[in-house]
Amino acid sequence: MIVYGIPNCDTVKRARAWLAEQGRDYTFHDFKKAGVPEARLDAWIAALGWEPLVNRQGTTWRKLDETVRAGIVDAASARALMLAQASVIKRPVVEWDDGRITVGFDAARWAGA
Repeated sequence: MIVYGIPNCDTVKRARAWLAEQGRDYTFHDFKKAGVPEARLDAWIAALGWEPLVNRQGTTWRKLDETVRAGIVDAASARALMLAQASVIKRPVVEWDDGRITVGFDAARWAGA
């Protein structure tokens, strides 16, 4: 299992704490240190679509110029933004052992994983 995110993100902290409580082993991929893996981003977009990956509620999104935000209209424009500004990706992105990919943290949903 691989958990992708930013270590100081509160949601990532909660998710990692929950995984530790459950005794789940995982590898953590830090977007700030290791960047966004392009091939994985492409796989996430293919599996989930681009919309769930763009965190439109976060500070990074709100700080973007209005013309930049208005230009995010498809997978290609969203992909370019996510590669340029990893903190706009909703976190955490998790690649589960069974091949599923989830975005965000939901303890009730994760409990069945």
